[in-house]
Amino acid sequence: MGALLEIVLAGVVLVNLAMLGTSRLRSCIRFVGVQGVLIGLAPALAPGWSYGLRPVALLAIAILIKGFLMPWLLLRAIREAHVRREIEPFLGYTASVLLGAVLTAAAFGFAARLPVAAPAGPPFLPVGVASLLAGTLLMVTRKKAVTQVIGYLVMENGIFLFGQGLGAELPAPVEIGILLDLLVAVFVMGIAMFHINREFDSMSVHQLTELRD
Repeated sequence: MGALLEIVLAGVVLVNLAMLGTSRLRSCIRFVGVQGVLIGLAPALAPGWSYGLRPVALLAIAILIKGFLMPWLLLRAIREAHVRREIEPFLGYTASVLLGAVLTAAAFGFAARLPVAAPAGPPFLPVGVASLLAGTLLMVTRKKAVTQVIGYLVMENGIFLFGQGLGAELPAPVEIGILLDLLVAVFVMGIAMFHINREFDSMSVHQLTELRD
């Protein structure tokens, strides 16, 4: 299980870099869906994880929402808005990948210095911090609202992993409530993106900030 967990977490990091390096929104959405599935599987592969009804049900809900439902909503949003690519980001794709790699290395260095980190345990903390930084980078370097929503989802995935690394266990209603809040947020963002594109014929956040009364 330990080796498989290492592969899954390595896959999460690689997906972060893949999203930073692609201009195709459809591919980026699919990447975040794959990451959602990996994030959902990771806790079940950790040593000492209890395969009870409650934790299995929670992970199944997380995988369903993160891996399938949210990507489906985003794919529908870009189809309705007729957007395909991220054009002229604030930071180029090669530079984004290189900066993402640097931030990932910094995340591992930072997590190793945390007093709660267990050097011999699964690297939930560094991968969580790396995903949090990658999501932030996506949000601040991209112009399309869709990509910024994807960055938000990657940040949430990082927070999820970070919580696993801390060993924090929330009550089931709280965990389900967080997932449903995230789902509602993405649903509302999808509706907003559709109406923005219909009214202004652009999904570029940079152009929208230039609007004047």
